[in-house]
Amino acid sequence: MLLPSLMRTVVPLVAGWIIVAATGLGFSVDSDTAQTAVAFGVAGAYYLVFRLVERVAEKVGWPAWVKGAAGALLGYARPPRYKATDDMADLIRQSRP
Repeated sequence: MLLPSLMRTVVPLVAGWIIVAATGLGFSVDSDTAQTAVAFGVAGAYYLVFRLVERVAEKVGWPAWVKGAAGALLGYARPPRYKATDDMADLIRQSRP
């Protein structure tokens, strides 16, 4: 369960960085901080769009490939499923192979 969660965090961050670099969305300021902030903003928007597509596809009944494609663009075709628990030790044990 940890790997899908990790992939679905890292892939949008990398995608945001690539989109900013490829499109020149970054500020023309010589500030790495500003460029990073824009990349993270784009990554957040990227994640939100594809996560919403996943949810809408499931609720509206779009073809399964739409949901799968949106998930794949987040780095893992299916959202991770977590067992409901308040026991941190149990969660840690579950994440180990």
